[in-house]
Amino acid sequence: MAETALREILGSFVVLAGAFFLFSAGLGVLRMPDAFTRIQAGTKATTLGNLLVMLGVGILHPDWALKLLLVAGFVLITNPVSSHALARAGHFIGIPMAPSTGADALRDDENAKAEKAKAEKAGAENGADRAGDGA
Repeated sequence: MAETALREILGSFVVLAGAFFLFSAGLGVLRMPDAFTRIQAGTKATTLGNLLVMLGVGILHPDWALKLLLVAGFVLITNPVSSHALARAGHFIGIPMAPSTGADALRDDENAKAEKAKAEKAGAENGADRAGDGA
């Protein structure tokens, strides 16, 4: 009897903690200045919130543990991957960042790759011109 009551109290607190993180994710989506920070705030908090809710449910219903573990694995894989894909797509189509954003590492990386490709192309053309001059 005491073990069941303790399990119910602990499970309820863990579910409540998960609900708090899910609420904070919703609040973060509303309060963040641009799409990229909204994606980040929503993903991190919902992942933790979902995992805590599933842990709490697992404490309340131990016989569901295997199913909850499978769902937790699915959440751990799909949440980060989907948020990464959304952020990359948003960056690709040119969704603006907040003015307070300090750095755009993806843009810098893309610019560096474009400059490297341009230099390689110019070097290949110069090499072809030199080969043509020597013939």
